[in-house]
Amino acid sequence: MNLPNSLTVARIFLVPLLVVVLLTKFEGRAVMGIHVEFVAAAIFGLASLTDWLDGYLARRRQQITWVGQVLDPIADKLLISATLVSLVQIELAPAWMVAVIIGREIAVTGLRSVALSRGLVVPASPLGKAKMATQVTAVLLLLLGWERFPLLLQLGKWALWLVIVTALGSAVDYFWRVGRAMNRLTTAGDDFQAAKAKRDRSKTA
Repeated sequence: MNLPNSLTVARIFLVPLLVVVLLTKFEGRAVMGIHVEFVAAAIFGLASLTDWLDGYLARRRQQITWVGQVLDPIADKLLISATLVSLVQIELAPAWMVAVIIGREIAVTGLRSVALSRGLVVPASPLGKAKMATQVTAVLLLLLGWERFPLLLQLGKWALWLVIVTALGSAVDYFWRVGRAMNRLTTAGDDFQAAKAKRDRSKTA
């Protein structure tokens, strides 16, 4: 396994650690003397950094693989979904917003599975990357504002609205791009069958 894919796997392993930190009631709300919100923000920030770093290294080292293209979005969705559900549990995020965001992730993941079954790998679009950036920003603001910095908490709640907009917008964009790619694939298959039938008729003539 190359370094970019190893970073992606490391991001997946950070998810349960983050959930434990968020949902465990530590004495004095501190982990080894450090306030729990700072520990959670550090873990989430590190996991988010690996998301940027694995893509950068894959392009820089020319180590873009099919496994990486499939595993990277799965790791992203695990990180974001688990974190957002935890934020609902500790009452930092509205449940309906999280339901919309996770519903979008499930829909896109389902479509990606269909595309992969037909041999299509559709890379992330700039709008999808913007969605991820707004999610990371919103979560960090909510975590850092947790019971200590009300202003950051309020900014995080406003940022969640940007997440909703970019999440729905990127979903529409992804469905459109996959649909267009599948149409091209179907058209190419039809053309191939037509050409083959024509050759067969020529041989029998």
